[in-house]
Amino acid sequence: MAGKSVLPQRDHFLIIEDDKGRQEILLQDATYTMGRSQECNIRLRSQFVSRHHATVYRRVREDGSSYYRIVDGDIEGKRSVNGLLINGIKESARDLQHGDEVVFGPQVFAIYQYRQQDKFPTLPTNDPFDITLIDPAMMDYDEDTIEYE
Repeated sequence: MAGKSVLPQRDHFLIIEDDKGRQEILLQDATYTMGRSQECNIRLRSQFVSRHHATVYRRVREDGSSYYRIVDGDIEGKRSVNGLLINGIKESARDLQHGDEVVFGPQVFAIYQYRQQDKFPTLPTNDPFDITLIDPAMMDYDEDTIEYE
C-alpha cells in the first residue's frame, strides 16, 4: 500500500498584547511596519510606542525555508524612542526564533511563534479498496425515530 506523502505547513505568527487587548497576526508578507501610526501594517495601540516603532522583514535561508527579522525603527532607519527589548536584552535587530518576546513599551509586547504542522494531502484516490469504516457507536440516533423489524 502506497502512503500519502506529508506536506509540512509552516506558519509564522506574532501574538501582540497592548492597551486594547490581544491580537494574533499571521505573517505572510515580505515586510511589516509596526507602531501606533495608522499607516503601519501592524498597529500597536499604546501612547508609549513610537509612530513607526519597528520593521519586520522576511528572509529566506539557503534551503528555501523562511524566517523573520525585526529591526528597531522605520524602513528609512529612523530608530524608535524606546527601542526594542528582546528576551530581556536591548537590541536594535534580531532574527526571530520561536518564543522570542519583544517589548515595545510598558504593557506592549509581542511573542513570535513558528508553527509547523504536518498536513496530509486530500487528493481523491482511485483505489477501490480505500474505504472509510464508520463505527455505529459514533452515530447520533434519535430514539423516537428508530424502527425495528
